[in-house]
Amino acid sequence: MEAHAMPYYGGRAPEKGLAVYTQKVGMWVFLCSEVMFFTGLIGSYIILRFGASETWPQPGEILNIPVTAINTFILICSSVTMVKAFAASEMGDKRGTRLYTLATAVIGAAFLGVQIYEYSELLGHGFGPWSGLYGSTFYTMTGFHGFHVFSGVVCMTWATVKAFRGGYDNGNYQGLEVLGLYWHFVDLVWIILFTIVYLI
Repeated sequence: MEAHAMPYYGGRAPEKGLAVYTQKVGMWVFLCSEVMFFTGLIGSYIILRFGASETWPQPGEILNIPVTAINTFILICSSVTMVKAFAASEMGDKRGTRLYTLATAVIGAAFLGVQIYEYSELLGHGFGPWSGLYGSTFYTMTGFHGFHVFSGVVCMTWATVKAFRGGYDNGNYQGLEVLGLYWHFVDLVWIILFTIVYLI
């Protein structure tokens, strides 16, 4: 393939032998490790739940499902704004890129705020990590996911600052694409956790 025919991504040619740039490959490798991590957590939860000698309470007896359902919708909305941020950067829409990166960061922070509220309510009613297998597995899974969302919000805040400084102008959108992969993964994991922990 001639050099001028080689596809470019964000103004940079992919590494020789790859169809994508190395940062994207790196993120996919990282996400594969995250899939194994959360699969281990979820698998352990399922085994402990159905193999526990103690009576496992129904989720609605302790957890506030309506509030968490709203929080799930909030996080899904952040995936929509993340897609729009990346699309805007591809089209060279500076205003759209800034608006949607900011919206994604704010919505992600709102999700964390609701989760903190949920934790405070549960702890106030005496349900904590010390409350048997149910309590320890609940806080372990939701806590690790919350940490991932927090990390994503930090990165989105940085991306927002970069967007306002023109860092994604002129087709330089690969950073948003890589960050978007992480953000969508975190959202997908939460949908699975919400289904398994709060609904089943």
